[in-house]
Amino acid sequence: MFVFHPLSETTRRHLLDAGLDPDALSGLIRHAIAEDLMGGIDVTSTATIPAEQRSIATFGAREAGVVAGLPVVAAVVETVCGDTASELKYLVRDASRVEPGTKVVAVTAPTRLMLTAERTALNLLCHLSGVASLTRKWADALEGTSASVRDTRKTTPGLRALEKYAVRCGGGVNHRMGLSDMALVKDNHVAAAGGVVEAYTRVKALEASIPVQIEVDSVDVMRLAIDAGADDVLIDNFTPDQMREAVRVRNEMNPNVRLEASGGLTVDTARQVAETGVDLIAVGELTHSARVLDFGLDLQEVL
Repeated sequence: MFVFHPLSETTRRHLLDAGLDPDALSGLIRHAIAEDLMGGIDVTSTATIPAEQRSIATFGAREAGVVAGLPVVAAVVETVCGDTASELKYLVRDASRVEPGTKVVAVTAPTRLMLTAERTALNLLCHLSGVASLTRKWADALEGTSASVRDTRKTTPGLRALEKYAVRCGGGVNHRMGLSDMALVKDNHVAAAGGVVEAYTRVKALEASIPVQIEVDSVDVMRLAIDAGADDVLIDNFTPDQMREAVRVRNEMNPNVRLEASGGLTVDTARQVAETGVDLIAVGELTHSARVLDFGLDLQEVL
């Protein structure tokens, strides 16, 4: 039976500093490794590598982008290899820009176990770095404006906390983490409740302290949302001219209400949208369509 190892206190602290739950991540990693082993062994590594052999290996970028997930790599290595049997050194920090050939982590560990951990570590590192790299493109497009790019709940089931961490590494900001920490009143809620004001009132009656964002499709409905007391207003599928009018009306009614643009936005038009004066740009593709950033693991020395 494969033996899983606990995370070191150092790695747990690094994960907590990143806003990640060490126990939840440990469970995810164990599931991923178990999925890879399918109740058996790593046949190739067991057959070709002596049990006592140790190696030094590095994780390195194969293309340019932004790295995210280095503490996650450490957690995978420790879960498989054990903290006492492995040594890991970060060569860059999360959120760093990398070029092809940039080494990001060095690992010394039993060779067999390191290669068993390889794919899970790379799957997570490549995916999270892809999210961070795409987010960075949006953040760079908005540089110099007052707007920020914000993610959505369009995340991979089970990976939300990790993907939202990667968004932060890329220079974006997070929307709500789930359904309980913020209310987002959308068109279906408005239809079911009988109107914008009715929907807002019902949310506040249930959870008086919770922030409320209301999605609108016109400036007239936005007026109702601001009058009702919305903290944020999501202006969906507005043209740039309509966005500017929404900003003007918001500034007159309540400049503390944040406006978030959404619907069919692209990185090429991001700056034009930001220059209308909106505060946030909602981008689902940050998490649901990011291409992985290619990394690999290379043995440097057999000890």
